[in-house]
Amino acid sequence: MRRIYLDNAATTQIHPEVIKVISESMDKIYGNPSSMHQFGRSAKSAIERARRNIARRFNVKASEIIFTAGGSEADNMILHNAVNNLEVKRIITSKIEHHAVLDTIIELCDCHDTVEVVYINLLEDGSVDLNHLEQLFAESNVKTLVSLMYVNNEIGNILDVKRVSKLCKENNAIFHSDAVQAIGHYEVDLQDLGIDFAVCSGHKFHGPKGVGFAYVKKGFGIKPMLTGGKQERGARAGTENVHSILGMEKALELVYENLDRDIAYILGLKKYFINKLQENFPEIKFNGNTTDYENNGYSILNVRFPCVDGMLLFNLDIKGIAVSGGSACQSGSAKGSHVLNAILCDDETAKSSVRFSLCTHNTKEEIDFVIDTLKEIIS
Repeated sequence: MRRIYLDNAATTQIHPEVIKVISESMDKIYGNPSSMHQFGRSAKSAIERARRNIARRFNVKASEIIFTAGGSEADNMILHNAVNNLEVKRIITSKIEHHAVLDTIIELCDCHDTVEVVYINLLEDGSVDLNHLEQLFAESNVKTLVSLMYVNNEIGNILDVKRVSKLCKENNAIFHSDAVQAIGHYEVDLQDLGIDFAVCSGHKFHGPKGVGFAYVKKGFGIKPMLTGGKQERGARAGTENVHSILGMEKALELVYENLDRDIAYILGLKKYFINKLQENFPEIKFNGNTTDYENNGYSILNVRFPCVDGMLLFNLDIKGIAVSGGSACQSGSAKGSHVLNAILCDDETAKSSVRFSLCTHNTKEEIDFVIDTLKEIIS
């Protein structure tokens, strides 16, 4: 049976050269980076070289990069520090953030009576209403953290990061952005954007799972959530995941070598897919600002099929086509996608939606096969 993978926003296939780097480092760089002997020093040197290279790529200082077990841990680390160490009393976010942000904020508010969460309004296409953000700043001058995703992982809407950063600076607020769907997909100059805290996850751009980093702008001290060691300059206890860090470094190197070419190719596939969908299913609708190609992620396509029951994902899987209805982190939830439930009026309508997410491994022939399969299933 033919197998087609169109769920790259959930995770990506590891690049063969990344696997090679991981394998070689597991074989040759096996010392504990905290050990003082030459085996440990070799591992420590490899980590610090990776840290410098990654920091240079995003125009920040090496000391501002903290390696973590992935994006969720990095989000948790930043949000907990904002409340517990930076005296944040109000968090402005949206209802379409990743659960690593939403659930953590709810937990923090439950544990701290003095902390409130305010949800920013969303426009009809799911974009964040930045005029409302200005209004929220005008309503209160308490210490505020703004937490808004760079690229939405379900509908692909791209945040106007520079405008948010400017508003935060004008109002003495801290800006945290989950950039998991941006880093490794776009050129990202963290210093120029003015973000205070950002998050990356290695497996979103053909790197290994279980590794990522938090960017923490100089001047914001980070106290560890994980205690018991002084690794990561005291910000995170635990022996560093050396081979995965080196694999993530290699994945970033590879993805940025031909980024413009790859963006053009994947965007071409997305446009082709959209045209084929509209041609064969005239009643379909797109979730998010899908066809606003300047402001929507080039690899994400969220489609709403009218009059289709919740078995569509299952039936596509039976045919060998891997897609999703939303974030993989909420797979199996009877409630469906919290993002679509927030922007669509009808819960059943949300359940008839499919997220296709593309990468350079995908082809027009695969898209043609998906279209033919959808026609068969829906008919």
